[in-house]
Amino acid sequence: MKLFLKPGSCSLAPHIVLEEAGLSYETEGVDLKTKITESGKDYWQINPKGYVPALQLDSGEVITEGPAISQFIADQVPLKRLALANGTIERVRIQSWLTFVGTELHKSHGAFFNAAAKDDWKTVARGNLERRYGYLDAYLSDKPYLLGEQFTAADAYLFTVLRWIGVTGLTLATWPHLSAFQERVAARPAVAAAMKAEGLTA
Repeated sequence: MKLFLKPGSCSLAPHIVLEEAGLSYETEGVDLKTKITESGKDYWQINPKGYVPALQLDSGEVITEGPAISQFIADQVPLKRLALANGTIERVRIQSWLTFVGTELHKSHGAFFNAAAKDDWKTVARGNLERRYGYLDAYLSDKPYLLGEQFTAADAYLFTVLRWIGVTGLTLATWPHLSAFQERVAARPAVAAAMKAEGLTA
């Protein structure tokens, strides 16, 4: 398998899941401005959507969208319980959290990475994020991860998006349980390995 990524972007989430899964894989960076990969390939030919992540399987098939990629990876190693079994309430909860992070957090951060975004758009996005972070802080007040004691693909996605909070003018220090969650996830060996591989840590 090969994961196409941009360091520090949303592709960090499936990268973490790959490390947690212990599967054999490669990575290849993508210049999202030129759409050229590190090996000189035209990324449009790999993923016509033009953004990361994309996971190319050994068969040549390509999977896109981070939550779908993360669940696919997790399903290859069911005993790791990174996504839990299909058809269970736990799997539905993971999908619910993946959707929440993608639509309520990831999208709202987009305003701060868009050069064309006006201040009023950013103000609305920042307000949305404050409310969502407050909700998450309360939710995580009595549990280490989104599904309790079990780390899952949803935690990898939340951790990835929370790393972007600095661009919003907000700070995790406002939400102590979220801050503790971030520190807890960062301390996981697989997370540390993925971040080091992307050049995000020494």
